[in-house]
Amino acid sequence: MNRDLLRDLSAALAAALLVVVAVLVGNGIQHSDHSLFVRWPPVFAQWEPHVGPGTPAAIALAVAVVAYGPVLAARLPWRALLFSAWGTALAWTFSLALVDGWQRGIAGRLTTPNEYLRVISRFHDLPGTLRDFTHHIVAHSPAPWPAHIAGHPPAATVTFVLLDRIGLGGGGWAGVWCITVGATAPVAVLVAVRALSGEALARRAAPFLVLAPAAVWVGTSADGYFAAVAAWAVAFLALAVTGHRSGATGFVSGLLFGLTAYLSYGLTLFAVIAAAVLLLGSSRLRPLPYLLAGLAVIPAVFTLAGFNWWEAYRLLVTRYYEGVGGIRPYSYWVWANLACTALIVGPATVAGLRRACAAPVRKDIRTCLRTPASEPRPALRTPASEPRLALLVLAALLALLIADLSGMSKAETERIWLPFAMWLLAASAFLPRPRAWLTAQATLALLLNHLLLTGW
Repeated sequence: MNRDLLRDLSAALAAALLVVVAVLVGNGIQHSDHSLFVRWPPVFAQWEPHVGPGTPAAIALAVAVVAYGPVLAARLPWRALLFSAWGTALAWTFSLALVDGWQRGIAGRLTTPNEYLRVISRFHDLPGTLRDFTHHIVAHSPAPWPAHIAGHPPAATVTFVLLDRIGLGGGGWAGVWCITVGATAPVAVLVAVRALSGEALARRAAPFLVLAPAAVWVGTSADGYFAAVAAWAVAFLALAVTGHRSGATGFVSGLLFGLTAYLSYGLTLFAVIAAAVLLLGSSRLRPLPYLLAGLAVIPAVFTLAGFNWWEAYRLLVTRYYEGVGGIRPYSYWVWANLACTALIVGPATVAGLRRACAAPVRKDIRTCLRTPASEPRPALRTPASEPRLALLVLAALLALLIADLSGMSKAETERIWLPFAMWLLAASAFLPRPRAWLTAQATLALLLNHLLLTGW
C-alpha cells in the first residue's frame, strides 16, 4: 500500500470516527437533557430500518455506476456526458427517495407543518404578502410563519406559489420539482470544473457527483433546489471569466446569484466561492459589469415589492434564538455539523479533500495576486490543473466552515449545507482507484437511506 493511499484511508477513517463520536456523544446529550432536538444525532432522522419500491432500482443503479461510470465518463462526448450525468443523478435521487415510498418519500415531504406548501393560501395577494412578510417572522408576531418560511427569504416560498398557480400544486409536483432541478447541480459543477480546471478532472469527478450520498437529502428537500441554483450561478461565472460569451454568461450568473441570496440567507457565503472563481479566471474585469447588472435584478424586484432583506435577516436571528436554535448547544453542533457533512459527501470526498489540501496551490495564488488586474494571469492557467480545482473546493470548504462558526446552523446541516457539499464532491477527482471509492460512496448512501428515516 503506497503512502498516499494510506493517508487517504486515514482521512476517511478519521471522518468515520468523527461520525461515531458525534452519534455517541449526541445520544448521551439528548438522553440527559433533550437539548439537541433530533432523534438520531447528529442527523435529523430516526432509526427505522426499511426497504421500499425504490430499493431495487437504487441498488441496480449503484452497481451500474460503479462498474461503468468511470469508463463512460472518460469516453462519452462532453454534451452526452452532461445529459448522462443529469439523468443518472435524477434516477439515483428518485430511487433513493422512493425507498420511503411515494407519499412519505416525495409527495408528503414539503407538506409537513414547517414546510412551504402549508402557507400557499396566504400568498393569494403576492405583492401584499411580500410587503407584510417581515411582520410574521418572529415567533410572538401575529400569525407567525412556520419555521422554514420564516427562516428563508420569500423567493423560496414564492417558487412553490408560482408552481401552484401554473397548475403544478401539491406535494407531488413540489417534490418532483426539487428533485428534477436539484439533480442538475452535478451538471453545473462539471461545467465549472471543466472551464476552470480542464476537462480531464471534470470527467474524473463525474461519477462521484452523480452517485453522492447527498442525494438522500436532495430528494426531497427545497435545499436541493437551492443547491442547483447556486451551482449554476457559479458555473455561469466560471464560463464568463474564461471567455465564454462573457456578457451573457456574466449577466445570467449575476441573476442566479441574486436569486440564491433570496432563496436562503446563508447562501450569501457563496461570495467566497465566487471570489475563487474570479481568481481562477483569465479575465478579471470583462464580465464584472454584466455580473453586477444581473446581480441587481432580483434584489430590486423584491425591494420594490416591499420586502426588506436586511430587516428580515435581523428578525430571523431573533426567531432563531427564540426557538430550538437558542437551546441547541453550540459546543456540540460546531463539530457535530462536520460529522453531518462527512455523511453527505462520503469517504471519497474526505480523501479527495485531503489531497486538495496537499496540492501546491499557495505559490500559484501568490503569483496571481501579484499580477496586475489588466494582465492575463498565466500562473493559474498552467497545465497543472489540480491546484486550480483544489482552490475551488477549498473555497467551498471555507464557506462551509464560516457557516459552521456562525452558530446559525445548528443541526439539519446534512440538508442545509447541500449547496456547499456539491462543490466538495469535486475533490474526488483527485483519487485513484475510482471504483473502490465509488463503492464506498454508494454503500454509505444505501445504508443511510435504508437504516434511517430522514425528515426536517
